[in-house]
Amino acid sequence: MAVSLAAIRPGERAVMWVTLAYFGGFSAWFLGRGNWEFVIYIATMAVLIGLIGANLRRAEFPLAMLWALTLWGFLHMAGGGVPVGEGVLYAAVLVPVAADGANELTLLKYDQVVHAYGFGVTAWVLRHLLLRHFPATRGTWTAATYPALAAMGLGAANEMIEFTAVLATPETGVGGYGNTLLDLVFNALGAVVAVTLCGVAERRGLSSA
Repeated sequence: MAVSLAAIRPGERAVMWVTLAYFGGFSAWFLGRGNWEFVIYIATMAVLIGLIGANLRRAEFPLAMLWALTLWGFLHMAGGGVPVGEGVLYAAVLVPVAADGANELTLLKYDQVVHAYGFGVTAWVLRHLLLRHFPATRGTWTAATYPALAAMGLGAANEMIEFTAVLATPETGVGGYGNTLLDLVFNALGAVVAVTLCGVAERRGLSSA
């Protein structure tokens, strides 16, 4: 169900214009450089932006949640588009906790932080949708576990998309088996932390949507 521009509230419009601005800018950048790996990500993001926009009134996402989502999108596209050294931001090591020669099990990279943040936000969104459509689950283990597990499942789907990118563009820098498993670990970490924080906020009478 499409949402007319008139039905979009002022705060939501701000999120929309910021999202469209960076999405258009990075898309032009990737296409101009012939970065075909990220064409797949552009298409995926376009679908997600469309889904969120089409369900604004049905889902009534809190404004903070929309900003968290658009920040994730920006971090994701910046990770593949901002050059750092001989690579891109995604491969940058933020805190040298551990490293290996093949760079497969290196900690802590920008990519891993974005995975934890992104799928933490995903768990938050899923929890919001669960409680909105099934309010009887509030305060139950269902509300605590299902969003986290579902976010992990979507994280696994994301890895399948990355695998498709690897098959379509062999020179992609997505990484191998070790990198994939670390991505899944950070997805799970972000999801668990998010639902835990939501539960704590709920018990303290704060809005966690």
